[in-house]
Parts: sequence; C-alpha cells; structure tokens
Amino acid sequence: MEAKKNPKADLEKRRGLYLEIGLVAILLVVLAAFEWKSYDEEKVEVVQRTAMDENEEIVIQTQQDELPPPPPPEAPEVTTELNVIEDDAESQNEVDMSSFQRQEEATNIEITPVKIEEEEEEDEQVIFQVVEQDPEFPGGQDAMMKYLATSIKYPQIAKEQSITGRVYVTFVVEKDGSVTGVRVLRDIGGGCGAEAVRVVKSMPKWTPGKQRGKAVRVQYNLPVNFSLR
Repeated sequence: MEAKKNPKADLEKRRGLYLEIGLVAILLVVLAAFEWKSYDEEKVEVVQRTAMDENEEIVIQTQQDELPPPPPPEAPEVTTELNVIEDDAESQNEVDMSSFQRQEEATNIEITPVKIEEEEEEDEQVIFQVVEQDPEFPGGQDAMMKYLATSIKYPQIAKEQSITGRVYVTFVVEKDGSVTGVRVLRDIGGGCGAEAVRVVKSMPKWTPGKQRGKAVRVQYNLPVNFSLR
C-alpha cells in the first residue's frame, strides 16, 4: 500500500513563487549595494568642498589682518615775510630805465628799401603768346595783305613745279615794333618758305602789343598764301 503525501507539504507547487521571491531579494540587495557606493562618493565630495571653503576663509582672514597704510606726513607750514620799505628809502632792486632808452636809441637804425629791378628785367625777356592788346601792322590787316601781295615774288622753281599752298611763318614783334626771330613753321617747298621769310623781314615797324598798358614782346604767327593764276 503506497503512502500518500499531504498536499500542504508538497513544495513543487510553490517552486515558482519561491524563485521569484529569491530573485526580488537578490535585486534589492544589489540596489542597496549601488546606493551605498553613491552615498560614499557624495560624502567624499562634501568633505572636499568643506575643506576648500575653510581654505578660502583663511585667505580672506589673512587679508583683513594686514596693517593699514601709514598716514601721509603733514605739510610744513609756509610763512611769508613782507619787508616794508619806506617811501624815502631807495630800493636795491630798482632798475635804471635810462640804459634801456639808450640801447633803443642806438638800435633805432633806418633801413632804406632796396629796389629790385630783376622783375623788370625778366619782363623785358619774356615773350607773350596772348596779350590784352595784339600787335598790329601799320594800317591794319587789309594793309598787311596788300603788302604781302605786292612784295612776294613767286619763286621760279615753284612756278615750274606748280607748287601752291600756305607757308606759316612765326616772328616776334618787339616793344619798339620791330620784327625779329623770323622762321618758317611749315614750308611747301620750291623756295616759297625762303621768299616768305624775306618779305616778313622787310616789313615796316608794327604797333607793339601791350599787357596791362605796357608794351611787351609778342610772338606772332602769319600764314602766307602762294597761288598761281
């Protein structure tokens, strides 16, 4: 006859429950261990901070224990003494003004201005290109054209080669109206330039040009026309 177990004494039915209870207990132990370590770290940090705070307080206390700067020295008293001199007494520091007056009289030398004539000499040498009043041939422009037409002799070489055109001549009308420095600016050849220079050199005196009411030297350019009929 087999022996039957009491159902209350059968532990196999509660095996899963006991296993879960054991796992929960182990988990609680592990968590408690972690919490204990973190608590130790926080405690160390607190100790370090308190130590640093104590050091800072010590430094501040040493600064307050320094001695105050000494007071500035007292300024010496200034005493002024006035020496009163009577009206009848002579002062030793009195300055003799007569010596200064003599020096001024001795240094009062009259300086006569020297007239500088260099500017006038430069004006005489300057040749103006443009002036207020241009130089003029005696009798005006028409008289000059008539003079050129009657005085110019057409060069034979220019006739044979049928050379025509304008020759430009430049010259200076001096202060007295005379013509100087005649030269050709532009020539057409065939002896026309030389003939134009000859005729201009033989001109009578001009009316000189003026600048600020004064006769001056003026550069004058003249075109001379050569044409065959």
